[in-house]
Amino acid sequence: MHPEIHLALHDSRAAELRAEADADRLAATARDPHPAALRSRLGWALVDLGLRLAAAPKGAAAAAA
Repeated sequence: MHPEIHLALHDSRAAELRAEADADRLAATARDPHPAALRSRLGWALVDLGLRLAAAPKGAAAAAA
């Protein structure tokens, strides 16, 4: 294979991959524009739940189970 053909195929495939990555990035942004904010809120909600469970009187925890 000639080097020019190899380079042209490489450039073509690189352009396809860049376009695919851009499309995936755009789709991810459209699905969830702030994934870190949701993850942070969920994390703090779980921390709050854990602290409430840890601070609950032993009888209340046994009655809930």
